[in-house]
Amino acid sequence: MKNVALVLVLVVLALLAWVLLSSSHVVITVNGQPLIGPMRLAAEGWGVLVAVVALFCAAILLAFVFAGIGLLVLGALVFAGVLLAWLAFPFLLPLLIPLVIVWLFVAAFRGRRSGKD
Repeated sequence: MKNVALVLVLVVLALLAWVLLSSSHVVITVNGQPLIGPMRLAAEGWGVLVAVVALFCAAILLAFVFAGIGLLVLGALVFAGVLLAWLAFPFLLPLLIPLVIVWLFVAAFRGRRSGKD
């Protein structure tokens, strides 16, 4: 998650630099006079600031959406893998059921024992 956040920050900073360094064809007019100099930069800076905040909000939303979708896809792939293994090796199922039961008993016993220590 930290890598995704770092990449998103770098993308937003690159977009910010691109917007600030590119020439804008928008003219902001106050009392019939176009803004020039530092006032123009300040007025355009507010637009860039709003765009950066919107991009961060979209990035956070997409990180949560993709994480949720990733879990669903991973669950579907595990289920498909179990189904394919069952279809490919049906004779192993009677062998695997007792092994799973033994595995659950051992896991439960180790969980109780490690919880008391």
